[in-house]
Amino acid sequence: MPNRIKELREKKGLSQRQLATIIGVSNQTIMNWENEEYTHRLVVALRLAKYFKTTVERLFDGTE
Repeated sequence: MPNRIKELREKKGLSQRQLATIIGVSNQTIMNWENEEYTHRLVVALRLAKYFKTTVERLFDGTE
């Protein structure tokens, strides 16, 4: 799934490791996302949100 993660990360002047630390994932995860190798879970999350007519944020934030 194409994404703009690398572009947006670089605009902020962040390394993959810095971004990973900020959002609480490994730098390997950031690398995989940027290389479009780790998107199956994201695709499922987007499909679920679309089906339930909500956002991914609301689907997974755990609040009402």
